[in-house]
Amino acid sequence: MAIVLVLVLVVVGSVLFHVVSPWWWTPIASNWDYIDHTLVITFWITGVVFAAVVLFMAYCVFRFRHKEGVKAHYEPESKKLETWLTVVTAIGVAAMLAPGLYVWAKFVTVPDDATDVEVVAQQWQWSFRLPGADGKLGTSDSRLIGGDNPLGVKPDDPNGQDDVIVEAADLHLPVGKPVKMLLRSIDVLHDFYVPEFRAKMDMVPGSVTYFWFTPTRTGTFEVLCAELCGTGHGFMRGIVMIDTAEEYQAWLQEQSTFAQLSVPEQVGLADIEQ
Repeated sequence: MAIVLVLVLVVVGSVLFHVVSPWWWTPIASNWDYIDHTLVITFWITGVVFAAVVLFMAYCVFRFRHKEGVKAHYEPESKKLETWLTVVTAIGVAAMLAPGLYVWAKFVTVPDDATDVEVVAQQWQWSFRLPGADGKLGTSDSRLIGGDNPLGVKPDDPNGQDDVIVEAADLHLPVGKPVKMLLRSIDVLHDFYVPEFRAKMDMVPGSVTYFWFTPTRTGTFEVLCAELCGTGHGFMRGIVMIDTAEEYQAWLQEQSTFAQLSVPEQVGLADIEQ
């Protein structure tokens, strides 16, 4: 009987832990409520199955407990039970897979009007590149990365001359506009993750990965690296600020372009003599 009680308490404790748990999702700030809905559906399906299996085990332990003079009758096959379990299992698996596949199809289909924003990760900092007036990002090459070209933008690509370079860890984006985040790492594995945006993706050295989202409310959100990237992993933080259209344009005007950053500093004669 003690085992029966323990199994029942496991189910009751698990349900109570969920109900009174202090850990909840951060309030969503993007269009990816689909991801939240999928997680909730999966949670309820797996939670109900977990409770049913454990309670069934408790029932079996109680119902078929040892009794003096009673022998079990071995019946290794039950067509009715096997059919019932197969049907229920198939429905449960389909119910969990279908929402995920639906969301994944949306996740990999970037809207045509999404703005490209490049995120470059390096232990332990974030840098960003936004398209300039032409609306296009110039090409880049990791072999060009250096002190005077930290993002490796190709100097001979005209599309890259007006690219906006943001070497600080603060990125501004306009609210209500879809954004395609192009992710590059120039050293080890990283992962650009803002919990309120839900969507994220690994950053793999030597390749460009991506994800997209649409900010749905203004505010300041913290960027985390969701990949163990080294001893300073926990300090690899950044900020994404979602602005109104007017605030975003004002911030954008204050940023420097690749062409401006590439102009060598002019040193005067007086400076040389000093």
